[in-house]
Parts: sequence; C-alpha cells; structure tokens
Amino acid sequence: MTGSTAHADMLTDALAASLGAAQDQVNGLVLGKAYEVRLAFVALLSGGHVLIEDLPGLGKTTLAHALAATLGLEFQRVQFTSDLLPSDIVGVSVYDASSRQFEFHQGPVFTQVLLADEINRAPPRTQSALLEAMAERQVSLDGATHILPEPFFVIATQNPLDLAGTYPLPDSQLDRFLLRLSLGYPGRDAERALLSGTDRRELIAQALPILGPDEVLALRGAVQRIHASDALIDYVQALIARSRHHGGVRIGLSPRAGIALLRAARAHALLLGRGHVIPEDVQTLFAAVAAHRLVAEGDGDPAALAKGILHAVSVD
Repeated sequence: MTGSTAHADMLTDALAASLGAAQDQVNGLVLGKAYEVRLAFVALLSGGHVLIEDLPGLGKTTLAHALAATLGLEFQRVQFTSDLLPSDIVGVSVYDASSRQFEFHQGPVFTQVLLADEINRAPPRTQSALLEAMAERQVSLDGATHILPEPFFVIATQNPLDLAGTYPLPDSQLDRFLLRLSLGYPGRDAERALLSGTDRRELIAQALPILGPDEVLALRGAVQRIHASDALIDYVQALIARSRHHGGVRIGLSPRAGIALLRAARAHALLLGRGHVIPEDVQTLFAAVAAHRLVAEGDGDPAALAKGILHAVSVD
C-alpha cells in the first residue's frame, strides 16, 4: 500500500481538506511561524500538550486563541501568579446547606483548550495540580473523580528563568509536555504585516471554526493508525540509546520519551499527507520532543545536545 493510498484510507477527502484549511487559517493568524504552528498541531493530534518558552509579546497567547477558534473548541485562559491556588485551577467542593452535601464547582481546567499562561510564576504545588490533570485527564477531589472534556489540550507558556519571580518546572513535570518550542521574534515581512494589519484579536474573533471536537478526535484516531516500520522504530531506539551515553548528558531519554517521539512523528506524517512515518519526521521533531527531557551536565545546553545526538545516529 502506498503512502498516499494509506493516507486516503485513514482520512476522508473532506476531513483531509478541513485539516489543511485549519492549518492555513492558523498560519494566517500567527504570521511567519509555519513550523511552530505545525508543531502545535502535532501535539494536539497526538494527544499531547505543548510548552512554549519565550519572552512576553511574541504571540504565545495568539497561537492558543487561534487554535481554539479554528478547531471550534472551548477555551479557557488562566494567568498563573505567585498566589494562585490548586483549587483556582481544578475547582473546589462547596457545602450546600439546603442539600446538606458538598457540590463540586468546576475550575477552568474543565475545558478543551487551556492556556496556562506563565506557568512558572506559580508555586510548585499549583503547577502540580495542573500537570496531574494533564497526565490523568481527570481531577480527583474529596474521593470523587471528575473526567475532563475531550479533546483536552494544554498550551502552557513560561518566561525564561532569568526573569524575576519564576519557579522552574522540575524535570518530572517537564516530561508531561510532549513538545517544547519557542516562537521567537517574527521575520521582517511578518512583523511588517503585524504592524500594518488588523489587530490579531479582531481577526481571531471573526475566525470561523473549520473543525470541531468530533473531527479532532477522529484525527487523533487516524494518527494512531499511521504506520511505523520496524526499521523506523530501530532508528528511534538508537536515538534513545545514544542519548544515555552521549557526551555532556547526565540523564538521557526514557522509554516514555521514545513513545512520545513516535506518537509525534505519526501526527507529523499525517499532517504532511502520508500514511507512514519516515526518518525526516523524527528528525524534524527530535529537538522539540527531546531537549526538555535531557538533563545536561553542568551548564550544558539541552537543545545543542539534542542536535548532537541526532547528528551522531545514522539512518540505516
């Protein structure tokens, strides 16, 4: 079966066209960031979450709003602060005197797209409340379990750690994010369009949904059916093994990181119209999936280490 035939079997023509139109619309709202937009779609379609580390004002919030509007998903934004409590995110049980029982009041985490803005400004206990919900897709409180909506997708942002008033995410919590990326400054043409064009908030408010929750779930199902050959899995395994012995790396990648890389590569293949994963999918995503999971020795740069690992492993 050819890649194009396999892809056609996994997606109807209408769904494939809608997926392409959705990417085009988000790229029209977040200018000059096609690679980063594609990574956000990879995380969403593979059932993961994305962490964006960047300076304020570079489009992180715009990307989250644009995705939610384009995909027709419920959206909530939480501004993380030093006094934010776990109950401010997940919700709280309140005693009702008339019924003589506690009633659960849902927090903003009960949505489909959650923007956790400046997550590293909140103390660790509050960070953990969100990250537990991300991992389990549910909230447990007072002996009761509350299931989160589907699809559930978190875009968390954090400022660089040299800014005042930040609490760095522990390595175990960073691992909950499928991808970490940075938007960076826009290119000259994109910045000119931003300066001279319509305000992004107005454009997002006018944007019509191209997909919906059911279509997003169908796309997630299609991602799971993208084929990864034994040779491709050998390549991923070789990258993981190399990370554990690469110079400058104190702690390499876990099996869960390998699973995340394969899942992301399948989503990337689907977005590019293929029914099978190729090494270029893995190579395109490796730094975004692996860098925040690597623990460097001393003051080593995990992103540079990820690139070194990628270059050290050949494709057989």
